[in-house]
Amino acid sequence: MSLVDTPVLPFSATAYHKGEFVPVSEENLKGGWSVVFFYPADFTFVCPTELGDLADNYAEFQRLGVEIYAVSTDTHFTHKAWHDTSDTIAKIQYPMVGDPTWQIATNFEVLREGQGLADRGTFIVDPDGIIQAVEVTAEGIGRNAVELIRKVKAARYVRDHPGEVCPAKWEEGDETLAPSLDLVGKI
Repeated sequence: MSLVDTPVLPFSATAYHKGEFVPVSEENLKGGWSVVFFYPADFTFVCPTELGDLADNYAEFQRLGVEIYAVSTDTHFTHKAWHDTSDTIAKIQYPMVGDPTWQIATNFEVLREGQGLADRGTFIVDPDGIIQAVEVTAEGIGRNAVELIRKVKAARYVRDHPGEVCPAKWEEGDETLAPSLDLVGKI
């Protein structure tokens, strides 16, 4: 079963954010757009490249009113240690959520059975706390923040313009489609 169009399930966790340990729950994902970005573990190889890419593009996410929540099954203490020792991770201004109980990874169905690690899962969550997009990739496949921004813009557009959809490679300002009987077989 897909998690698309389902509400984020309740969770409670602690994040390392801007030099502090802060509580985070599903309630933080309501009222604005969110990206929940799971990665396997701190102090690894592909993960810091992805988190650094998000950090480099964080201002654009913020301009769009989107908060990023990076989540791994490490603790918030481990996140702080990584933040303090890596130049790449030190750039991060978004919350790094610890999930040592695996509650969040289980809720989002990205927990690797028997490993205690999360898959590379990306979830776009709307202001009502409903999951609008899901992407899960294999261990060695890094994600792209610019493509994620495009998907967030498309999700926002579709929400703000009922009856319109965004075709492949849609970019902000491009034409959209209005599905109808007249459009069937014409594309």
